[in-house]
Amino acid sequence: MTGASSSAANPQHGLTDRLARWARGFSGKSDEIATEEEEEPQRARAGSSASREVSRRRKLYEDIGDFLFAHDLDLTPLNFSVALDYLTGAHIGMEKAIRAVLAERGKITNGWIETAAAEQRSDDITPEALASMLDKVEENLSQFTGLMTESRNSAKDYGAALQEEVKGLAAGSDNQPILSRLVALTRSMVEKTRQVENQLRDNQKQTQLLKSNLESARRAAEHDHLTGLPNRRAFESVLREEVKLAQDEDEALSVAFCDIDHFKVINDTHGHDTGDRVLKFVAGLLAKISDDRCHVARHGGEEFVMLFRGKTAAEACEAVDAVRQDLSTRSLVNRTNGERMERVSFSAGVANMMAYEDPRAALKAADRALYLAKEHGRNRVYLAAETD
Repeated sequence: MTGASSSAANPQHGLTDRLARWARGFSGKSDEIATEEEEEPQRARAGSSASREVSRRRKLYEDIGDFLFAHDLDLTPLNFSVALDYLTGAHIGMEKAIRAVLAERGKITNGWIETAAAEQRSDDITPEALASMLDKVEENLSQFTGLMTESRNSAKDYGAALQEEVKGLAAGSDNQPILSRLVALTRSMVEKTRQVENQLRDNQKQTQLLKSNLESARRAAEHDHLTGLPNRRAFESVLREEVKLAQDEDEALSVAFCDIDHFKVINDTHGHDTGDRVLKFVAGLLAKISDDRCHVARHGGEEFVMLFRGKTAAEACEAVDAVRQDLSTRSLVNRTNGERMERVSFSAGVANMMAYEDPRAALKAADRALYLAKEHGRNRVYLAAETD
């Protein structure tokens, strides 16, 4: 028809026009084209805004660099991110921690940042957050099961439909309509299979990512970032398990608290970086005697806790004292200036877990024995009296 519009004569063209209008609408652009006079101020404003953003970012980079240089911090991604959090206020907990240490010491160190960052991440991992992640894993697994069931059902439906169509095939007759339907049916099944495969692939990727995040969260929540040892939270969990195992198997169970002597003097004399290295060194010596029946954790500050299953308190004393003697014979050197450090030692208190009403009472007894070892000259291991 000569009077019909081009859009009506060509439906595809009309659809293209509609899609173009929708695209302009979603992008926030008008159907009308802006004039050069209208575009020029817009370009000027955009250029000014971009210039301000560049200046702001350049100033932030300079401030981060000044911060790292002022505190003699290494150029690491962790230090950069912590400086960014502090200068922008992006992480309130980290900002408060840095302000507190600056007020106390006037300077922060690489080791302090590692510890503080790990503690902040650990605090962010709440039971609710972990429960939410686990719910997501279970949801993904449920979806996975559903997809597999759907795939099996689709295959059954396809087989049934195929059989019905095949029944209509007859030798020597016009089978073209049936063959066309078979081709269409098969194409539909291939497309549905492809969709299910894509969904399964995406589901598996999400589940794997969630499992990785859960494992990272668990490690961050249960390990001391500086020494690599389990932290106090992890020790509490191990303590419950080991007490139950010792009771079930009627085994001995002993606990020891170890505290580095005059650690504040080490920090004040040699700096906190050296203090951090001393912590790592002592942690390494204690970790050497750990196994599936001997657990070592950093309890906090310069204090470590050890749990011995299958050893009496006297035997645990001997094991801890061997490490103490090893440490007391070492000649440590300050890496910063090459000077030999004063002798580093630790004191310890040991208690028999089974000699007390509950594990808390045994921990307190070991802590009192440690206190007495400090009071009586340090660099020694004391055994708690079971009558405490």
